[in-house]
Amino acid sequence: MSGQSTSLPEFTEKLLSAARLAGADAADALASMGSAIEINVRSGVLEQAERSEAMDLGLRVFIGQRQAVVSGSDLRDDTLSTMAERAVAMAKEAPDDPYAGLAAPEQLAMDWNIEELELYDAQPEPSAAALEADALAAEAAALRVAGIEQVDAASASYGSG
Repeated sequence: MSGQSTSLPEFTEKLLSAARLAGADAADALASMGSAIEINVRSGVLEQAERSEAMDLGLRVFIGQRQAVVSGSDLRDDTLSTMAERAVAMAKEAPDDPYAGLAAPEQLAMDWNIEELELYDAQPEPSAAALEADALAAEAAALRVAGIEQVDAASASYGSG
């Protein structure tokens, strides 16, 4: 993800264009990205540090009343075209579904503020050192409880999507 210059809306537009070129009557697409960091400590020392970043893409295509869905994480243009071609080929083989289709434009919510839904907490990502300090504090707190002599592991993590 880091260093990726194409935005999520640009990827969905690329998928939709590829679907049209592949012969889809209609399509919708989604793109999501996320990152996570996790720090594990044991006996007061760092045991494991892990970081992950991912972008996922999904494409649903319609051929008449038939539909197919594909997903992937390879962001190359040729892969997006291949995804669309496969989705169209799959839709052509799918059975008719009288309920399949995209919502009509008048059925879509247009005048709404996504910020009011509070779907994302824009707190900055904590440093690995801060997460390690939190994990060490959790382990120390557990060891202060009467009867606990050993903690298998303590961890702190952060994720964003």
